[in-house]
This record gives sequence, C-alpha cells and structure tokens, in this order.
Amino acid sequence: MASKEYWLDIAEYDLATAKAMMYTKRYLYVGFMCHQCIEKTLKGYCVSVGMANPPYTHNLIMLAKKGGLIDELDEVQLDFLDFIQPLNIEARYPETKQRLRSFLDG
Repeated sequence: MASKEYWLDIAEYDLATAKAMMYTKRYLYVGFMCHQCIEKTLKGYCVSVGMANPPYTHNLIMLAKKGGLIDELDEVQLDFLDFIQPLNIEARYPETKQRLRSFLDG
C-alpha cells in the first residue's frame, strides 16, 4: 500500500517535469504530465480519506468520485478535469497526437 506522501511526492515530480516541458515548449507533454500530476494527487487524496489502495484508473472524474471529492469541486474545476482528461491517453496515439499538438500550440 502506497502512502499519501508517496502519491504527492510523485505528483510533485510530474509537475516539475511539466514545468520543464513548458520551458522547452513541448506542450503536448505538458498536458500529459499535468494529467499525471492531478491523477496522482487525487490518488493521494483517496489514500488520505482511508482507501487502502486508490482505484487503478486514469479517469480523473472517477478518482474524484471514489475519493468523495467530486461534490467539493466547482464548475470550473470540473470543466478543467474534463478538458485535461483526454491528454493522458490520446496524447500517446499518432492519430490524435497531431490534432492535440495543434490545439495546445495555439
């Protein structure tokens, strides 16, 4: 069983990686690493509220629901989770990678 501190430590590492990617303008990977950071933070939250093991999922909304956090999020936060959700999986596949890159590069 991983502790809350474990999840938060790797979330911080992912955030630092996202910042490094931002500096080099690798925006597709900024989004991917931000998703990873949020996912691991939510998993840390799940552990902090007594879950022995957080759900094995990359779905941010599901993690917020399982941890009982979903009702605490406002509309802007929920919209952001919906926005960043596809950056985890879709950023890895060639058919969507270029579309996402174009969108993120502005």
